[in-house]
Amino acid sequence: MQAPLNPESGMDIVAADGPAARIRIVLVGTQHPGNIGSAARAIKTMGLHRLVLVAPQKYPHNEADMMAAGAEDVLNAAVEVATLAEAVADCRLVLGCTARSRRVQLRELRPRDAAASVHAEAAAGGEVALVFGRERTGLENEELQLCHAAVHIPANPDYSSLNLAAAVQVLSYEVRLALLGEGGDVTPAAIAPVNPDAVPHAELEGFFGQLGDTLEDIDFHKGRAPESAMRKLRRLFVRTGLDQKEVRLLRGILADAQRMARIARDRGDG
Repeated sequence: MQAPLNPESGMDIVAADGPAARIRIVLVGTQHPGNIGSAARAIKTMGLHRLVLVAPQKYPHNEADMMAAGAEDVLNAAVEVATLAEAVADCRLVLGCTARSRRVQLRELRPRDAAASVHAEAAAGGEVALVFGRERTGLENEELQLCHAAVHIPANPDYSSLNLAAAVQVLSYEVRLALLGEGGDVTPAAIAPVNPDAVPHAELEGFFGQLGDTLEDIDFHKGRAPESAMRKLRRLFVRTGLDQKEVRLLRGILADAQRMARIARDRGDG
């Protein structure tokens, strides 16, 4: 299907330097190189062009080139990184596309609501990532924890095995409708609020790292496994949409708590 055109210019009406330019599709640990090429094609048909590959198992590969079928420009411009954290470091909104899971509790969005959130954040100037996991196992717990919310495609429950490239196509299509202002029925309460001063993902992860260290320093867990508390705290702070001033304030508090813990330890050692 040909993309909608501006009748005066003949150009795709989703401008390459508009919100679409701030939306990236991230594929994590892709096992089959053909899926990378097919995903590149799916992205290009919907007017998107940014593809990020996190530790693909086989890439570059001629099968990826063959399956791109005219989207070689997207494939050739793809950025390859080692970790998901690196792929989304500058993002203000990260949505993980995954089957329903109780492993990591995330707010769930349907594809149309997710696309509306993606459009709103990108239109406000924020970098956005739609993240897709491995063909067989999806995203791991640690990767899901890097996401602000989950996107679930309501496939047939009797046969819900959706090919990776097909999932990319579904989400890219919904994003395109949102970019064109044709998103249709959207659930306002499900859409992530836009905070133009929201802290980039890398800075938020730095705060979480310091928070985890501080809880250890003050013996908050008291011998219990820290994972459960950190998951809950992550959800709490992600939900608030912290800005940079707030993160600096919180990190200052944590730094003082760590300093006092060191003093207490030193006195005890004496």
